[in-house]
Formats: sequence, C-alpha cells, structure tokens
Amino acid sequence: MKERLSKLRARVDRVNERLLELLNERAELVEQLRQVKQELGMDLYDPLRESEQIQRLMLKSRGPMTSTMLEHVFREIFRASLDEQFVRSLQGAPLATARGGEVGVDVGGVVIGRGKPVIIAGPCAVEHREYLEQVAEVLRELGLGFNRGGAFKPRTSAYAFQGLGMDGVELIAAVARQYGLKVVSELTDPCTLDRFSQSVDLIQVGARNMYNYDLLKKLGKTDRPVLLKRSFAAKLDELLLAAEYVLAGGNRRVVLCERGIRTFETATRNTLDISAVGLIKETTDLPVVVDVSHACGRRDLLVRLAKASLAAGADGLMVEVHPHPGAALSDGSQQLDLDGFRRFMDALSPYLTGES
Repeated sequence: MKERLSKLRARVDRVNERLLELLNERAELVEQLRQVKQELGMDLYDPLRESEQIQRLMLKSRGPMTSTMLEHVFREIFRASLDEQFVRSLQGAPLATARGGEVGVDVGGVVIGRGKPVIIAGPCAVEHREYLEQVAEVLRELGLGFNRGGAFKPRTSAYAFQGLGMDGVELIAAVARQYGLKVVSELTDPCTLDRFSQSVDLIQVGARNMYNYDLLKKLGKTDRPVLLKRSFAAKLDELLLAAEYVLAGGNRRVVLCERGIRTFETATRNTLDISAVGLIKETTDLPVVVDVSHACGRRDLLVRLAKASLAAGADGLMVEVHPHPGAALSDGSQQLDLDGFRRFMDALSPYLTGES
C-alpha cells in the first residue's frame, strides 16, 4: 500500500511539473495580451470573455472535476493573471510605485504616514468665521492637527454654492492659525497657486481635478505637500499615474485619498472602495487617507467606514464637521455636528491608539 502511495505521489509531482510549464507559457501569452491591450487603450479586465472561457471549459470537461471545482480553479488563475497585469501596467510610473519603505509626508511638523493615523476634519465649505471657530475649538480640544474646509467648490449644478474663493482661504487660514491648526483646502486653478500656498499647508486636488494635468504639473513645482483625491470614476492605475505628474515635477510629498467611487448603488452617495486602500498600500509607499464623508454621503455610516478604513491600513481619515449641518450650504447630510464628531472620535479611539 505504501508503495502504491509513493507511485501515486510521484505521478502527481509529474503532473504538477507539467502544470507549472503550462502556467508559465500562459503567463507569457497574458503579458503579450497586456501589451497589446495597453497599445489599443483597452481595459485589462474583460468579464464577458472570462465567463465565456469558463463556460467553454465546462462543456469540454469530462470529469472527474466537478463544474464548481473547475470554475473555482480557473477563476483563481484568471484573478492571479489580472493582478500581475495590473502591477506590470504600473511600471510606467516608477516614482509612484517605487518601493523602499513607507513614506511619511511632513505637513508643518505633523506627519501623515509611518505612525499614528491622522484625522483631517472640518466643514465641507468655508461659510462663516463663527462656524469655523466652533469647529476649530473642538479640534483643538481633541488634540487634532488638521482643519479642512473648501473655499473653491466645484459643483455639479452651476447654481449651487461655489464657495468664497480666496476670501474663504484667508478666512480659514486665519482661524486655523488662531487655534494652532494646519489648513487643508482644495485648489482648482493653477493660476492662483502662489497666493493659495501662502495660506494652505496641505493642498487638496479634488476628485474632479484628478485629471487636471496642468494643475498637477504646477503642483510638482511647489514646496507644499499635496493631497490627491481619486476621481469617482478613476481606476487605481490612473490615480497613481496622476500622482506621477506631481512626483515627476520634483514634489515628493504626495498623499493619496480614496473617497468612494460611483457604482450602480443608490443607497449611498458613492461606494467606498476598501480594497483600494489595501491595493495602494501593496503597490506604493505613498500614504493614503480615506474621506469617509464623501465615500457614503451619510453621517450614520461614518464610524463603520472609518473603522474599516483603518483596518485596511489607511494612514488617516477625512471627515466633515459642521456646527449646524442642517444649515450647511453644501453636503449637510454627510456632516457631523460637534457632539456627533466627539462621539465619532470616542468610537475610533481604540483604533487610533492601537488598542483595538
């Protein structure tokens, strides 16, 4: 019986070697396909073709593998091939994907990455000094370092509140300095960069401007760190290639931001792509933060999404806070009031201190 066992194992070993040879041959063909797809501007993943391949294999199979087992094995092969294609497709962005140890981005003495996760909080839009001061007071009370607020507000509707512009930038900067906080705000026009950077510590590139390459190039020449948000319709390789514009210009202080993508789901404003956080951490040394407010558009889900983001490896969170969300001029439904923000921080305390 032991002799038979040894012979069967030897046969399995020989089959494994044949499989290895075939899988390597397949990998070579898949790499050639990837190159052709990139030249043609095609997506790497074709779900229809994958399903058709599996159906053909099932029809040809004569057992003893069950259809379920066969589908599982080939889907794993296809998944591994797709992952490898994704990694290879990013080789054109050597700075964004260069590995050498996680990068910490210093923002006026506060480091994002390589340590305790940071919290970036504040109202969606700069509206009134009184509101800014009320939020800043709570941020200082909780020992937080970043105050966010939009002064330039790209909106879907031309008739929606568009922000206070440079007056808003100077207003949030004045309040932040008063309370010892760092300013995070969105820049939309490269022509205002010089004036903008005098007041803002971390320059945000919003989702709608991720493809604004003229803006990204100019940010590559500034000495200010950049928070680059993923567009709601962008693939991860596109986010990293956008970061490459800033990095290639000489500015190596880039923080990536996952803020939810647009899907068919309507229960939330966007769909938070938790897998993106893990993939970014596997692909690049750049820090990544998650904007949980824009990711779902609902304040009742913020704690759950924040915990999930930190568990996936996020280096920080962005969350919107307003003294009176019902009166906010933009995105009131996703903003926490001051007490709600305190409860949010209490719920996250074990995750921020490493005690969870």
